[in-house]
Amino acid sequence: MSRREQIVATAATLFAERGFHGVSVGEIGGAVGISGPALYKHFPAKDAILAEMLVSISEELLREGKQRVAGAAEPRAALASLIDWHISFALANKALIIVQDRDWSSLPDEARERVRTLQRQYVDLWATQLRTLDPALDQVEAQARAHATFGLLNSTPHSAFLPEPAMRDLLQEMAERGLGL
Repeated sequence: MSRREQIVATAATLFAERGFHGVSVGEIGGAVGISGPALYKHFPAKDAILAEMLVSISEELLREGKQRVAGAAEPRAALASLIDWHISFALANKALIIVQDRDWSSLPDEARERVRTLQRQYVDLWATQLRTLDPALDQVEAQARAHATFGLLNSTPHSAFLPEPAMRDLLQEMAERGLGL
């Protein structure tokens, strides 16, 4: 892991625990073993760390989602693979989900727009598979189903009480039902 990646990962944990405004640059630096001012060699400002954190994870979700759709034989398999990917993401990235939810308004405008664009594309990736599977489904309802499913899957910071294999199975079953599969 590069120093930059270490800073982002550490900041995610700290931001999830105390909020973006509750963490200083000095605390982030100290947690990765450098001084606060040394952090500026890697990022120009604290909000740049937040921007990289949320933009990069949005890019990863979309990139992996596209790969999963491309590797699927048919829409149902694509949706199953998308669900599996998002569950893996949600169970492994609880801190990022909390940060995205709580500290969204602290993102610089350009980063916020980039994240919105990536998220729209990710929603549309799911909606397209739903509509291919059920051509009678309109775009708005397909998007609503995708968003509702993300809400369920992204609840893991608050709902993952079961051992991971059991939680994964529960989320898989609930997501499939929520999508109407």
